[in-house]
Amino acid sequence: MLKIGLTGGIASGKSVAASRLRELGAVVIDADALAREVVEPGTPGLAKVVDAFSKAVLTHDGGLDRPKLGALVFGNPDRLAVLNSIIHPLVRERAAALAAAAPKAGVVVQDIPLLVETGQGHNFHLVVVVDAPDAVRVQRMVQHRHMTAADARARMAAQAGRQDRLAAADVVLDNSGSKEELRDAVDRLWKFRLAPFAENLTRRRLAPRTGGPVLTPANPDWPAQAARLIARLRAAAAPDILALDHVGSTAVPGLAAKDVLDLQLGVEDMAAADRIAPLLADAGFPVWPGIVADNPKPSHPDPADWRKRLHGNADPGRAVNLHVRTVGSPGWQFALCFRDWLRDDADARADYLAEKRRVARLHGVDKSTAGYAADKEAWFTSHAAARMEAWVQRTGWEPPSYNAPEPASLPGTEPDDTTPGTAQS
Repeated sequence: MLKIGLTGGIASGKSVAASRLRELGAVVIDADALAREVVEPGTPGLAKVVDAFSKAVLTHDGGLDRPKLGALVFGNPDRLAVLNSIIHPLVRERAAALAAAAPKAGVVVQDIPLLVETGQGHNFHLVVVVDAPDAVRVQRMVQHRHMTAADARARMAAQAGRQDRLAAADVVLDNSGSKEELRDAVDRLWKFRLAPFAENLTRRRLAPRTGGPVLTPANPDWPAQAARLIARLRAAAAPDILALDHVGSTAVPGLAAKDVLDLQLGVEDMAAADRIAPLLADAGFPVWPGIVADNPKPSHPDPADWRKRLHGNADPGRAVNLHVRTVGSPGWQFALCFRDWLRDDADARADYLAEKRRVARLHGVDKSTAGYAADKEAWFTSHAAARMEAWVQRTGWEPPSYNAPEPASLPGTEPDDTTPGTAQS
């Protein structure tokens, strides 16, 4: 199933988005509703709250006096932390049970006001943030909730800042306008991203990716996007993951590239790579079809050293190549070295960009990026290899150290990215 984390600041319009997603067919799990459910009379949750705050937080009929409890914890970080330590685990346990009971081919949306504050983003395939400017939110609270502007700002200050929420978002729904405009945005998100993503997950297939290479200006958000994906991958298969890195052109600041994130996942051996393949598929990264499992560079003395498993994205909104390699292998080492060389050497960046543009012009009308990748190969062999080796000798570069076999000597050609549509960008 597709798991969506939905959040937004107070008065952002998150409830409108949640309601529309439910109408479209999603199973919506409301964390606020669960927070009330787990402290109903007779529940273990309410008993724990009373133990922590005394019977003074109860109403005359034994229920939780929410205004009184709120007054105790609001503005008191220590007391709020105690309350959260009781409520949050119970809510997560109940939410997990509801999600497990949902249709396996469906879309489950967890509506979590404090998703960012509690660091839960890595538990979802996507985080959707409903956003509105602070001034708009204050105005809404004053008009519709009859709060003073000062009280509205105090409520906002008790939550994560707007920039922190936006930084955690894979999708931002702008709600600075009308409710109808927000609903329309939700409809588009459902039709073009969520519904096809859910179907791709069920079928364990890649999102369609066609067309030749299109270079785009460097996007300063690429590293943050990669970091969110890396966190999800670690959560999916942590025991077998020795290393996870953002590689390729999108990992080099200022370098134009295809809008495809290249990630490299390091494992102990190819048996581990095959073992975690189903977990990666469930996380949104199925195996790329039609690729020989051991895809070596035949020109190398020991081509088996270039083996990898290649996964791609099921999400139609974010193209990703996930290269699974053995830590310490030549292919693993090359991807890191090439990235770091380009980051450090402005002349190398300029030369590589010129080559990328030349080859992109040749293959702009292609139906895949296979020709683009193949035509770059000669540049790596004849132009880049010796310069990168000299840079390594000059700087003393070494790959990161992990609990894995020792890295092999630096190879002299491009990583095995010549499979159609899978070239590092």
